[in-house]
Amino acid sequence: MAETKKNLLTRSGLSKYEAELQDLKVNRRKEIADKIKEAREQGDLSENAEYDAAKDEQREIEERIVHLEALLKNAEVVDEAEDGVINVGCKVKLLDVEYDEEVEYTIVGSTEANSLGGKISNESPVGKALLHRHAGEVVEVETQSGPLKFKVLEVIPAAE
Repeated sequence: MAETKKNLLTRSGLSKYEAELQDLKVNRRKEIADKIKEAREQGDLSENAEYDAAKDEQREIEERIVHLEALLKNAEVVDEAEDGVINVGCKVKLLDVEYDEEVEYTIVGSTEANSLGGKISNESPVGKALLHRHAGEVVEVETQSGPLKFKVLEVIPAAE
């Protein structure tokens, strides 16, 4: 039997997904049930666009609930390791050596990754290369777009 992959989450990521699941189950299900009821009261369902749209929305909500339940079932909350060491949940300030530019990332599990939000996955090339490093170290990363070189300026522990 194949082993189920654990979803690494920070405490804030876990809270966010739990809150979303709660909202979907308690609020959104009720809202969509009301929409479907209203659409049914309009008569012929075969030509009722509001009914079709509400049923589509209901299906999307139920799919998201199933997804979140599976994600949370296999969630593993990452606790901080030792101070000053980059781990999942830490924020890191880096110097991009090539461009002499400071960048800041939070290392998260793959389910929380959002590069536009400054959250990179521990499974990404940069995330992997940074794990278990310390401030002052220079890290070289091979990426699809070529090699990158960063100097770790600061490791900020995860906020509780």
